[in-house]
Amino acid sequence: MTDKPAPASADCPRDPILRVVPRPADINANGHIFDGWVLSQMDIAGGIVAGREAQGAVATVAIETMEFIAPILLRDLISVYAHLERRGRTSLAIRIEVIATRGREQEEVKVTSGLFTFVALDENHRPRALPPV
Repeated sequence: MTDKPAPASADCPRDPILRVVPRPADINANGHIFDGWVLSQMDIAGGIVAGREAQGAVATVAIETMEFIAPILLRDLISVYAHLERRGRTSLAIRIEVIATRGREQEEVKVTSGLFTFVALDENHRPRALPPV
C-alpha cells in the first residue's frame, strides 16, 4: 500500500457506520464485552466503507495500531465510526473508532480505535485495482 493520504472529502463522518447494543452473550467474566465482539463490529463497519470505495467485494488483510482504551459495558450503546485514511492501488486503509454511550447522562466514552487495511477483490477472490477516484 502506498501512503497517499485520502482525499480531503474523506473526513470522519458525523454519523456512525454502525450502531449496536451488545447482548448478554457478548459479556466476559469481568462484566465487559469480549474484545473479539468489538473487533468484529469494527471489521463490519470498515468493510462497509471499503466496499463503497472499492465498488465491490473487499477482504480485511491487516489490522494495525489497535488500541483498547476503555471497556464496553453490557448496557452501552456502541457507535462505530469509520473513514478512508489512505488509498493504494488495490488496498484501502480505514480508520475506525468506537464510542460507547452509557448511563442516564449519556456519557460518550471512546473505547477503542484501529487502522484496518482492506484489499479489493475480483470475481476470483484475487486482488484487483481500485476504481479511479
